[in-house]
Amino acid sequence: MTMASTPVDLSDFHHEFGGTTELSSVALGGSIVNVSDDFFAAAHHLIVVEPAPSLKGQFGPNGALYSGWESRRHNPTFDWCILKLGTSGTIVGFDVDTTHFNGNEAPEVSVDALLSTSGEKPGHDSSEWSEILPRVPLGPSSRHLFKIPETTRYNYVKLNMYPDGGIARFRVYGHVASVYPDDPDESFDLAHVFAGGRVVLTSDQHFGVGSNLLLPGRGKDMGDGWETKRSRQKGHKDWVIIKLGAPGILSTTEIDTAHFKGNFPESCELQALESQEDVPNDDQAWVTILPKAKLGPHRRHFFELENVAGKVYTHVKATIYPDGGIKRVRLIGVRADVSKGGRKDTATSIEGTADIVKPEKQTQNHDARIVPVLPLTPEAFVSYGEVIQAYTDLTAAPRGTRITPANQGTANKFHKLALMESSYPNKDATLGLSVYRCQPVEATVGGFLDVTVLERHPYTTQAFVPMGGGGQEGDEVLKDPGNTYLVVVAKNGADDKPDASTLRAFMASGGQGIMYKEGQWRK
Repeated sequence: MTMASTPVDLSDFHHEFGGTTELSSVALGGSIVNVSDDFFAAAHHLIVVEPAPSLKGQFGPNGALYSGWESRRHNPTFDWCILKLGTSGTIVGFDVDTTHFNGNEAPEVSVDALLSTSGEKPGHDSSEWSEILPRVPLGPSSRHLFKIPETTRYNYVKLNMYPDGGIARFRVYGHVASVYPDDPDESFDLAHVFAGGRVVLTSDQHFGVGSNLLLPGRGKDMGDGWETKRSRQKGHKDWVIIKLGAPGILSTTEIDTAHFKGNFPESCELQALESQEDVPNDDQAWVTILPKAKLGPHRRHFFELENVAGKVYTHVKATIYPDGGIKRVRLIGVRADVSKGGRKDTATSIEGTADIVKPEKQTQNHDARIVPVLPLTPEAFVSYGEVIQAYTDLTAAPRGTRITPANQGTANKFHKLALMESSYPNKDATLGLSVYRCQPVEATVGGFLDVTVLERHPYTTQAFVPMGGGGQEGDEVLKDPGNTYLVVVAKNGADDKPDASTLRAFMASGGQGIMYKEGQWRK
């Protein structure tokens, strides 16, 4: 059945397509399956992220170069290109861009679509294709937007151009067919584009659009993240509002600044609310779930969220201070509408993390609670102490770290990453260096570890630097039990006992040491 189409003025783009997802983008995994002819310019250009640049005056073996798809002249019928969408979904419109094709642009196009569940690539002449954009005219070097009534779910589209010519970019806009875990109690990224997460509003997206925050993977450069322009006003901040793919109970977050080395935000804050609106009203109350936390360059930051136990949220607002770039935001939790018994605590399924620590009791018999184990980062550990770590990529070191070459250029020295401090009331007390040889602890079934004892040194800092299990005892070669270790820490409470609300757990790598602040409870 042929569907009607409505041309859309470029000035109305955000009004008509602002709440949609570019389903065809290579950033989502979109790909070119087959093409009738791309003699002059390869069809894969159609779905790249960046706008088409001018290649005027540049020539290859087949003629003038263009960033787009261009076929040979004099096709007696029409040329076609089959695209597999990055994720299946319903379709609401298209952007057919002929930028820089002037005199050789495709005069007309139409679009067909189908849903394939067999895993086989469809042929161009399959009887399963349905026309969803009827034949429409194009013009030279311009973007052409078309709106159609929302379709059923598809995962392939076929772009037909009559009879031949060039098209720079082809964008398919629609709504993701959300993908959730089969287990309703399994944690996942509720903000991910494949889960139906969407960026619905931003304060600024001068260098990189907000919707990039929810894409798969960690991207390839600064261009596929969210980046705002530099601010000059004191107290400035930028923000982005994310609508979760489903109402959820959140537990942890990952904020990734990959590739942002000199332009990452100084800090970030997360707030959340539950709203029936696509874009929440200004008068709705936001709840802080991540207090303002410092960020570092070119790395993943992991934080446990606050004010989330048993609370259902639909939107999260990420605020950066004062400006800068973030690559991805992950919001880990479970769907509230299907979780068993209104689950109040969730583990994390962030790639690279461990399972969870379950402290049944503490030395002072405080209430037990479930704590997710997150990778150790300087920014998340700052309230408890310092991370002692060297960096292969020197630009990834925390801002302010002094680094100088050493040992005739064969090493780099990271100066004073942590200072030793002592406040013993006994002036004769001294600081010392000790070595522990430890045996690994086995977690219980389900990935839980019972933490029953916490201790602290009230008058000194305390450093732990892993040395590995290498070496020999007699004829026995000692085996290294592993390259990671678990850090459990809590702040001291008003009653001089561990404050259970501040209990955190981190998984540190073999290349990371830690320096606890004075008076911190630890395991």
